[in-house]
Amino acid sequence: MAAKITEYTDFWPYYLREHSNVNCRRLHYLGSTLALLCLIAAIIFMMPWLILFALVAGYGPAWIAHFFVQKNRPATFTYPFWSLFSDFRMFFYWLAGKLPEELKKAGV
Repeated sequence: MAAKITEYTDFWPYYLREHSNVNCRRLHYLGSTLALLCLIAAIIFMMPWLILFALVAGYGPAWIAHFFVQKNRPATFTYPFWSLFSDFRMFFYWLAGKLPEELKKAGV
């Protein structure tokens, strides 16, 4: 069993390696987009129950990606906060076109 990661600087490359499959990342982007849209709608329409949809919309595609595409265990189960932060970090790097350089640094 691998040692538990204790520093975020070590987690980020691990996270990227756990998302090496492009289709896994695509499903994460879909989930992140849907989750953000649900959160925005919850604020605009003052419907806090939409936050529940944001959780399902965000985690659903991501977990499907891990279990059926990447075939690994989601990092969320072991590192929930770092994983959530990294989901959006990866998403925004992707939107900015900077993800390829991050993947390269992580050895993906």
